[in-house]
Amino acid sequence: MPGHMSSLRPRIGSIPLCILTSCYILLFCNNTFWRKATDYLGSGSGSLWALYLAMLALFVAVITPFSTKYLVKPVLIFLILVAAVASHFTDTFGALFDSDMIRNAMETTPAEAQHLITSEFIVHVAIFGILPSLVIGWAKVDHRPFMRKVFWNLTAILASLAIFGICGVTYSREYTAAVRQRRDIAKSVNPVAPIVSTVRYVLNAGKEASIVVQPVGADATVKPSDPPINKPRVTIIVAGETARAENFSLGGYPRETNPRLKAANVIYFPNTTSCGTATATSVPCMFSRFTRADFTHAKAMANETLLDVLAHAGIDVAWFDNNTGSKGVADRVQYLDLANSKDPRFCQYGECLDGIFLDKLDGWLDHVKGDSVLVLHQLGSHGPAYYLRYPEHQGRFVPDCRTPELGKCSTGEIVNAYDNSILYTDDFIATIIDRLKSRSGKMATGLIYMSDHGESLGEKGLYLHGTPYMFAPSQQTHVPFLTWFDNDFSKSMDLDTACLRKEALAATSHDNLFHSVLGMMNVETSVYDKRLDVFAKCRSRNS
Repeated sequence: MPGHMSSLRPRIGSIPLCILTSCYILLFCNNTFWRKATDYLGSGSGSLWALYLAMLALFVAVITPFSTKYLVKPVLIFLILVAAVASHFTDTFGALFDSDMIRNAMETTPAEAQHLITSEFIVHVAIFGILPSLVIGWAKVDHRPFMRKVFWNLTAILASLAIFGICGVTYSREYTAAVRQRRDIAKSVNPVAPIVSTVRYVLNAGKEASIVVQPVGADATVKPSDPPINKPRVTIIVAGETARAENFSLGGYPRETNPRLKAANVIYFPNTTSCGTATATSVPCMFSRFTRADFTHAKAMANETLLDVLAHAGIDVAWFDNNTGSKGVADRVQYLDLANSKDPRFCQYGECLDGIFLDKLDGWLDHVKGDSVLVLHQLGSHGPAYYLRYPEHQGRFVPDCRTPELGKCSTGEIVNAYDNSILYTDDFIATIIDRLKSRSGKMATGLIYMSDHGESLGEKGLYLHGTPYMFAPSQQTHVPFLTWFDNDFSKSMDLDTACLRKEALAATSHDNLFHSVLGMMNVETSVYDKRLDVFAKCRSRNS
């Protein structure tokens, strides 16, 4: 019987197996790549047919060197599995894999990841990854003697490179223009893009491991208010998650998604852009002294943050988190992780609604003794499980998508669920403002809210976030930003709020947060840049 089963196994040479695997990956795991290439080059064009041939030749040239006896199957199976996993996200959400996307994936939590490991994902990987991998594992690969293998492998590689070169030269003008104008096409190639980006991430992580954090703003001091405010000055910074400005009614969205904040008379900055399109980039950038143009992840790791500067000035600083951590921002200040709480009022499926903050906020405010800053890092509107970001009974916009498998919902249902999450954030921030107002007799209070990045809800075939910044649509980079102050806090800043409402219409960005918070807290330091403080023009002493 074993001999009979062995005779049923298909036999194939190592080079033909590499060619067939290359064909399979290109045809079945690169739908997004071919759709984009077809859109740009034109269906049926000579340049498109040549691209098929060139890509096949390039894959064969890259894979063939691994076609040795004990290496060929593991390598081919690895490539197929990576391509299958990546193709689900590129085809379903329009995701592109660069180093920032890989970093975001590496830093995600099991609770966050569970919403992406859906039945659609499992079926896709089973059909396009596991099934062909089993076929490769079952097949018997014939290998030539060593010297003949070297000869034929080298022949296959050189022939493939020649075909690739001929196609490239023949249509060089079209391909060069495509790479320059549509760089997202190349970033859609599976499994090349995710593998290359992962290697880059690992290499950078190795370099960053030896970084020593340098002090920033060690000279910081708090300038006394004039006239004096004889009570603590308290700022709450709400670091929003996945809120896009396009769905904030404060900025003109026709649906009323911000009724309570509108009633709270907040000052809204409608033209604000983010530093990145994913938390792992945006949060460190927001709280760093670097502008988006100067920011790198390595720089963020090598320099203290806004919170450190505030602490140097003698201000009490804390960070409460209901997300995936502070990304290094709060490493040297008081930190409270609420994401793993078990409070049944707010928590299920390993995640918590942002209402989990409120009791802790009250306790923190009750113990304020001097000038203080508290950061609340929201779970906000993080997808794709938007329906878990608000209590079901508060879902005003219905029918709402009640599954993380967005392909099972209509666009309207997805938007309804997302808008309900924004409505919950509106209620959450307004409740914080109410808590601050109730303490106005004991402290001067202010609030600043800024989202880390936006979200795509199907526009241009994109969902979620994390698209490389140069390709990202405005839905992922246009973010909400607002402030609120009680009268004593405005006086302590010498702030003309009527002036600020006018100035708020100007273009702002994550670049402004670091310097604006220092301005709010009257902190003087050499790293403060008045030009990036959104309040500076409306403070009479600084005019």
